[in-house]
Amino acid sequence: MRSMLGTTAVLAAFAFAAMPASAQDFSKGSQAANWNLLGEEKARFSGKVVDILCELTGDCAENCGGGTRQLGILRTKDDALVPALKNSQPLFNGAIPDLLPYCGQMVEVDGLLIGDESAKGAKFYQIQLIRREGEADFQKTDLWTKAWDKEHPDLAGKKGDWYRKDPVIAKHIEAQGYLGLGKEADEKFIKENY
Repeated sequence: MRSMLGTTAVLAAFAFAAMPASAQDFSKGSQAANWNLLGEEKARFSGKVVDILCELTGDCAENCGGGTRQLGILRTKDDALVPALKNSQPLFNGAIPDLLPYCGQMVEVDGLLIGDESAKGAKFYQIQLIRREGEADFQKTDLWTKAWDKEHPDLAGKKGDWYRKDPVIAKHIEAQGYLGLGKEADEKFIKENY
C-alpha cells in the first residue's frame, strides 16, 4: 500500500508538471459550486477520460486500471492533462469511481480547478458534474463513499465517517500515530495543544 501511495504522489507531481498553464477561461456555462479554495476557478470543458500513468509513461492497463490508477481528463481545447483528484463530496475522497465508467470516452465535465498560481499554473480538478459528450443530463460525482461502502460491507452500517472506520487508515494510525510521528509525538502534541 505504501508503494502505491508513493506512486500516486509521484504521478500527481508529474501530472501537475505536465499540465501547462492556461490563459484560457473555462468558466463559461459552469454550474460548479464555489468551495473558496486556494486559486479556485470554475471550469467546464470537454475531454477524454484517461489513465494518467498510461498517458505519461505508456504503461497502460485495461479499463484504466480498474480503479487502481489515478485518472484525469485530456482536455480537448488545449491537450492539457488535467488530474481529477477530487469529486463533489465534502469528505476526503477522490474521483476515480466517478470517472472509471467513462474510461477512454469523451465527456463534458464541470467543476473547479484548484491550486496555487505560483506553481507554474499547475492545478488539479475537483470534478462536480460529468456527462458523456452529447448527453443531455449531467451526473453528480458522488460515487466514492458508495464504492467504499460496497468494498467494506461489514463497516458500512457503523456510525461515523468512512476515514474513521477504514482498516488501512486504522492500521497506519496504530503503527505511526495520528501525526505519522509515533504515539509519543501524538501524546506530546495533545498535551501541549489541548
